[in-house]
Amino acid sequence: MPTPSILRELAGSLLAVVSPTDCLFCQKELTEPGGASICRACWESLQPWLGPACERCGLPFASLQAVDSVDLLCGSCRQGEPEFDRARSYGLYTGNLRKAILRLKFQGREYLGQRLGALLARAWEALPEPDSAIVAPVPLHHSRRRERGFNQAELLARGLVRSLRKEERLHGLRLVTGSLRRIRATVPQVGLSVSARHENVRGVFSVGRPEDVRNRTVVVVDDVMTTGATLSACAAALKRAGAARVLALSLARATPQFPDVESSGEWQAASD
Repeated sequence: MPTPSILRELAGSLLAVVSPTDCLFCQKELTEPGGASICRACWESLQPWLGPACERCGLPFASLQAVDSVDLLCGSCRQGEPEFDRARSYGLYTGNLRKAILRLKFQGREYLGQRLGALLARAWEALPEPDSAIVAPVPLHHSRRRERGFNQAELLARGLVRSLRKEERLHGLRLVTGSLRRIRATVPQVGLSVSARHENVRGVFSVGRPEDVRNRTVVVVDDVMTTGATLSACAAALKRAGAARVLALSLARATPQFPDVESSGEWQAASD
């Protein structure tokens, strides 16, 4: 039997086809079917970050002037290595990409999930591509998932895997849900300091089926990366369970170097 979230997604997609709607972003009337209620121009505005970035965590650099050209690492990665081996984000947590994530998470726009997830295939190209990898979404605590009705990271991961499989070059790629677990609820990361973010997620994640990840490369997927605390905590749990390497992908990277002018100066991500 279809789950309630799938039924809501189907109903929303059907309504978008049979009834004229406005673009979620620019409010102009949609003239083409499909598109997840977003016009072509607004979809095309969801551009990837193509500028310089930290080699390890993927933090976008506003300029290379203060960066050692030989060792492209941000200050945080110089001071202490995160638990993941490398992280990359598709774009910046600004503009329409930020709006899309907020619509997905807090307005129940589940149908955006897999289409946005397909964008992650571009970020995947910046990772040391494994021959065979496990893709694992960052889990929600069961209370948060029950409240929201879905896990946005899982929707993104499904979109990523579907997009990569269409390219017919990653036959061994496998999506694994339920193995990586959030064992206790936490307060939202928004507004917390860097140290508080790391403390908030310390020991929060565990691996229920170590055999899923043992000696494998695991790619952890999330919607927004800010300090990397959540993804690093996931990586620590996976490596304790025997993962050989942990890579991290997020749809957007939030950083005060690139604030969203429409968010009243706030740069914190709407993180779980």
